[in-house]
Amino acid sequence: MGKEVDVSTLEAGGVRDYADPPPAPLVDIDELGKWSLYRAVIAEFVATMLFLYITVATVIGYKHQTDASASGPDAACGGVGILGIAWAFGGMIFILVYCTAGISGGHINPAVTFGLFLARKVSLVRAILYMAAQCLGAICGVALVKGFQSGFYARYGGGANEVSAGYSTGTGLAAEIVGTFVLVYTVFSATDPKRNARDSHIPVLAPLPIGFAVFMVHLPTIPITGTGINPARSLGAAVVYNNSKAWSDQWIFWVGPFIGAAIAALYHQIVLRASARGYGSFRSNA
Repeated sequence: MGKEVDVSTLEAGGVRDYADPPPAPLVDIDELGKWSLYRAVIAEFVATMLFLYITVATVIGYKHQTDASASGPDAACGGVGILGIAWAFGGMIFILVYCTAGISGGHINPAVTFGLFLARKVSLVRAILYMAAQCLGAICGVALVKGFQSGFYARYGGGANEVSAGYSTGTGLAAEIVGTFVLVYTVFSATDPKRNARDSHIPVLAPLPIGFAVFMVHLPTIPITGTGINPARSLGAAVVYNNSKAWSDQWIFWVGPFIGAAIAALYHQIVLRASARGYGSFRSNA
């Protein structure tokens, strides 16, 4: 004999032991009068600047160390390698999300902000200001690398994202979509209020899986696009490097991440958390 059972009641003996925060207003003009918003925007700017400085400097340094004309015949065995570059990106995200999560949420990526906006986690006003701060921070971070390593910066590609030779535009776009999906899906899972309520250590450890997701995505994607999955990262390098190839491929590093973020937001909010948001129930033969 079948009966309708609301999934949301199947929590802790029929009573939820967690509460979803209310959806953020689409447009919250009142936010513009709060210092907390501007503090968060500053945090996003500084975090993205530091992120780009460390990571692009790592890329430039690796290319210099493996340049036979500059480092000798054994140069191919030098440098941190692709694994080290992936660790630089993932490690910095782990550090910076940990430092800024309590201030701005630790987005450091317009695609993450876009996904959270679609899920009504942030308002449109906050999302726009975050994205602007992230892009400006990225440009400043790459400019610091160019200033400190002017002799190597242009020679080694400026850390710019481009679709590598031998790969099609479609392949590059697909790589960016899948990579960003993995990242944004991890962000939603790591910050899920249901998990936070059940496991008190989850909020403290949330930056770890997010950083590790960035690390893992870089491993297969570096050979294809250099790994964008962050429009601010790609824009910052393109602006400072100012190369025609970087600019012609730039759209891939915006469209791909935004599509991936949107799919991740829809998957998490509508499929995985459907019952918690009143999207439906299922039938059980209890």
